[in-house]
Amino acid sequence: MDSQTASSGDISNFIVDLIEADIESGRFSGRVQTRFPPEPNGYLHVGHAKAICLNASIANNYSGVFNLRYDDTNPSTENMDFVAAIRDDLQWLLGEDIESEPLHTSQYFDRLYLWAEELIAKGKAYVDDQDGEKISEQRGGFQEPGIDSPFRNRSEEENLLLFREMRSGKFKDGECVLRAKISMNHDNMNMRDPIMYRIRHESHFRTGNEWCIYPTYDWAHGQSDAIEKVTHSLCSLEFDSHRELYDWFLDQLGIPESERPYQTEFARLNFTHTVLSKRLLKHLVEDKVVDGWDDPRMPTLSGFRKRGYPASAIRSFCEHIGVARTNGTHEIELLESFVRSDLNKSAERRMAVLNPLLVTITNWPEGYVEQRTAVNHPEEDSAGNRKIPFSGSLFIEQEDFMEDPVPKYYRLSPGREVRLRYGYFITCHAVVKDSDGNPIEILCTYDPETSGGKAPDGRKVKATIHWVSAEHALDGSVAQYDRLFSAEHPGEESGEPLDDLNLESKSILESAKFEPSIGDIVSGSVVQFERLGYFRLDEEVDLFFHRTVGLRDEWANILKRRKKH
Repeated sequence: MDSQTASSGDISNFIVDLIEADIESGRFSGRVQTRFPPEPNGYLHVGHAKAICLNASIANNYSGVFNLRYDDTNPSTENMDFVAAIRDDLQWLLGEDIESEPLHTSQYFDRLYLWAEELIAKGKAYVDDQDGEKISEQRGGFQEPGIDSPFRNRSEEENLLLFREMRSGKFKDGECVLRAKISMNHDNMNMRDPIMYRIRHESHFRTGNEWCIYPTYDWAHGQSDAIEKVTHSLCSLEFDSHRELYDWFLDQLGIPESERPYQTEFARLNFTHTVLSKRLLKHLVEDKVVDGWDDPRMPTLSGFRKRGYPASAIRSFCEHIGVARTNGTHEIELLESFVRSDLNKSAERRMAVLNPLLVTITNWPEGYVEQRTAVNHPEEDSAGNRKIPFSGSLFIEQEDFMEDPVPKYYRLSPGREVRLRYGYFITCHAVVKDSDGNPIEILCTYDPETSGGKAPDGRKVKATIHWVSAEHALDGSVAQYDRLFSAEHPGEESGEPLDDLNLESKSILESAKFEPSIGDIVSGSVVQFERLGYFRLDEEVDLFFHRTVGLRDEWANILKRRKKH
């Protein structure tokens, strides 16, 4: 993997210090191996990006191994569509194919089962006939000790027989479970005889109907790491309280210190105006609040990709924020500033009018079309130029004309002169209105002496506006996106993030007009519509653009306000 592919590798942080100390001490014989272990029950979201970039860059920078491993232990919620989407998004984010085939926890079901039998034989696990609700009640609380299950003291022989009967399909779903035998009075709630296996008579997308018992995350996770010879289990802070159980299982199985992984936690990635709960994202998809997991309003990597976010911008953002020990929330505007900065360097410029208003130049020679020269990128000479047809009939944005201008409005209005981008100076002298009094056509004259964008007599104008020749315009549509959640911290006031859903977060402009060269844009690429923002051309719908991000740097404004206070 190229050293520029993943983020965070060149930043000194506590994880880097920890790994360098391990290498210096000879732990794991100097090996470094990491992994990213998502459950395939949904799409990856931007919160996963930090973990992916960190784990991949750590392995890369220390000439180690990085694997994608699917934590596929719940057949009720997992499927191949999620598997494929996760792999595609991970490879897109890292900028290249992952070197090895993805791994699956289900590959280790046989080994995990035998290890579970070993714990039973050691008196470290037992079969409990109680249902989940009863087991939960008996766990107690942080100031309240738990209650031993009435089945906790079954003999090793009876537990082994019952566990094998669970495996053979004798029992129904929920009729019994296998639990680790630790302590019901432990300060750590995760250590109070946690469940290791549940019965689920459901087909698994990889193993079919071979199994009717499935391991829990806590039982499978550390053992899968050990099987794969992972050295450093890097995960976000919500798994901090699980680390003790992670180590306990490895202890009971006698995994040597030199071969066993260990867990280290880092702060998870959170954003304002954003929800990263997979449960809530799934709700938005299933209730059709959004148009699927890859809806451009969703904080999923697929959604960002469809909207036009460059993977390199997300990687740069992850590198910028670094790795911390405490959770925090970043302004979504900061991420958008990285997207804007990246696209400013790479996106070619074009002209488009999203809410068209007709302008007729009354003194333009009838039938004459002039080809104006426009640069494709103002800072990249190698991007070259293009020709744009200019005629006597143009479209401008409705907001670029005001019949009764307010103070400090400098764009087109009766009697006022403005400059057309790559065109001439024009002056409005009349307005044509519909029966409701709305402007439908602006009559203007042009000054042929301003072909170079300047007036020979030195007079100045205060506004430059964009346009598209009406005769040559391509018709298309644009999707505009607002925040999916209107509140800065969704659910902060009501306790329910869905209460802060912005039901008007998407609008479609059906009558957009594009300059002809838009027809040559490759599907999936992002362009800057001058004065409007960055937009990505959809692959499936002809001349349909998704608004990626605007031109205004909202993050810079946030920083200015902070300095004032």
